[in-house]
Amino acid sequence: MVYIYSPCLNINENGHLTISGCDTTALAKQYGTPIYVISEEEVRRICRSYTESFQKYYNGNGRPIYASKAFNCKEMCRVVTSEGLDVEVVSGGELYTALQAGVSGGRIHFQGNNKSSKELELAIDNDVGDIVVDNFSELEKLNKIAGEKGAIANISLRVKPGIDAHTHEFIRTGQVDSKFGLDLESGEAFSAAKRALKMDNVKLIGLHCHIGSQIMEKEPFVHAAEVMLGLHHRIYKELEVELEQLNLGGGFGIHYLETDDFIPYHEYMQEVSAKISEVCAKYGIKLPRIYIEPGRSIVGEAGITLYTVGNIKEIPNVRNYVAIDGGMYENPRYALYQSDYTCLIANKANRPADYVATIAGKCCESGDLIQEHAHIQSPEEGDILAVLSTGAYNYSMASNYNRNPRPACIMVSQGESRVIIRGETYEDLVRNDL
Repeated sequence: MVYIYSPCLNINENGHLTISGCDTTALAKQYGTPIYVISEEEVRRICRSYTESFQKYYNGNGRPIYASKAFNCKEMCRVVTSEGLDVEVVSGGELYTALQAGVSGGRIHFQGNNKSSKELELAIDNDVGDIVVDNFSELEKLNKIAGEKGAIANISLRVKPGIDAHTHEFIRTGQVDSKFGLDLESGEAFSAAKRALKMDNVKLIGLHCHIGSQIMEKEPFVHAAEVMLGLHHRIYKELEVELEQLNLGGGFGIHYLETDDFIPYHEYMQEVSAKISEVCAKYGIKLPRIYIEPGRSIVGEAGITLYTVGNIKEIPNVRNYVAIDGGMYENPRYALYQSDYTCLIANKANRPADYVATIAGKCCESGDLIQEHAHIQSPEEGDILAVLSTGAYNYSMASNYNRNPRPACIMVSQGESRVIIRGETYEDLVRNDL
């Protein structure tokens, strides 16, 4: 039997996979496939574990921020903010979505390495609480726009702390060779702080770093906190400004496979908190307000994708192709990163996973695969295939490649389901064509 690691998943008396009490085969029948399914209960449980860790280890002096690039829609913004989290956005579209969901500007943190003037204007017009400045050009642009609007923009500086988080090269962001942020080692970050403090229409309130994604070690986060507090102290000592906040980013890993070495999130919080307290005491500085930015860890394991099995091609001594009615258009992560996933036949979830399959999508690309060498139950055409841990970076990265409509997203809780994003239709695909 396939190892099921998320608390929201189970197997019922019929041998079917369930999520938050909903039979996945019934969901597939009701809504069609492919569909994304998100457990509201699991999202809320993880949000609460983060907020509780701030109470326990930081005396409430901080807050988790939901990194909405993992999965951004109005209902998700409403759910996480109702649990006390702020929202991080990285584009005008994500910012607009959060605002439309009713999130106040003061609870939004705006990231991005190349924000347009239009995006910065939208942020200023809506009193975004923290615009995270990535580079000198953006700093100058933001100061100019804010001045034209008679506003003062609260900013943090995104810093490259020079830490390699030992993840896939495309998702490492804290080392020197990165498109993100201001370099610490060369003095670029300190120079940006010095320049910002001389400007009339920005207020420097903090520092920010993000070292990567899907990190399964505590040490990189602890080291990042120590390094960033060194810069915090230098700004205090040499520029005589004590910054209000320190944002240590996200990147906490999740289960994709049984073999993933998962670390409970409170253990990150406990060790980072101890290091922050130690370093602040050493420097004689006040403990800043601390933020972290979990995204994948909040929604990743709370989500699954359901497909219907189509044709099965068994090539002797080569491989078995199991075709599904989705593919890289609604989950491009295997094609991009060779990302691992756990797959199973949802209507045979209690049976042995004794069939080795390559899960193939329907796109006209030989690289359109969801997983290779996956151990699943023996498949038949018409079965429902479930791919686990698809809550993060699946809908967010979906496209209309081959003019495929993006699937609906369903949220489930206590045996009930509801649509939170309607599936696209063919009419939607041509809506903007002329």
